[in-house]
Amino acid sequence: MVRLKFSIELNYEITQPGCDFIFSIHAAQTPHQIVVTESLGISQPLQTNLYTDPVTHTRFLRMQAQAGPLMVRYDATVDLDHYTAQPDQLGEVLVANLPGPVLPYIYPSRYCQSDRLHRLAVKEFGHLWQGYARVQAIRDWVLNRVTFQSNTSTGNTTAVDTLVEEMGVCRDFAHLMIALCRAVNIPARFATGIDYGADPVLGPTDFHAYVEVYVGDRWYIFDPSGVAIPMGFLRFGTGRDAADAAFATIFGGVIGAAPVITIEAIPNAQGVLMVPQHVPYALSTDGQLVRD
Repeated sequence: MVRLKFSIELNYEITQPGCDFIFSIHAAQTPHQIVVTESLGISQPLQTNLYTDPVTHTRFLRMQAQAGPLMVRYDATVDLDHYTAQPDQLGEVLVANLPGPVLPYIYPSRYCQSDRLHRLAVKEFGHLWQGYARVQAIRDWVLNRVTFQSNTSTGNTTAVDTLVEEMGVCRDFAHLMIALCRAVNIPARFATGIDYGADPVLGPTDFHAYVEVYVGDRWYIFDPSGVAIPMGFLRFGTGRDAADAAFATIFGGVIGAAPVITIEAIPNAQGVLMVPQHVPYALSTDGQLVRD
């Protein structure tokens, strides 16, 4: 079991009173991602509301802040007790057999235009065995085609844009992989969080976007950007694409600073330090879904 300790500090200057925030910075609580301890600090004396989506386990923190500086800090210790499986044992699930909560993730969405990539996806991946290996092939195709480069995309960049430009950040890699999976009827969703083990050359620790794909009756983790270690991914939220899973959604006049994030692996409850590493088997922090 991997135990990670982390902190997130967000700083804003609010230019008008009554500014509303919706944050997704709390660690999701799932059957295989357990929050051991957590604390929240806010510099203004505000009322807050914490809502947990019953399907995705995403936890949304809502508040209305006043003009002036605002600091939000979240600290937590989380255990990752991954569900593991052998890739060759994980087949795709027929659309007719998908559980209801999975259905939204086979359709095109704002940033993942799977309908426009259908012919490409069938040409590249239609002949492959329909299972985990095909998803891995899509992941590898995206990694090999797109170059990771900071500040090369915007909040309007879509999967098709990334395919054309062949560069982007983790968000763009995720959108392209999701769109290609959905184009061959594989449910895929956008996941956000932070990660342990990213290459230091990329700069300070930041939020990370990756992909979860539904095969073998469970959501499994994939990292199409290749910049981090999936075993060290700590999940906050999931959605159809980035529009559903922003770490902060703001309504009002605000000037924000770069987030300050720290994360470290620490000894688990048994006193054993397990450091995330690349592994040859499939990983999930979600529970098994029952078919309707």
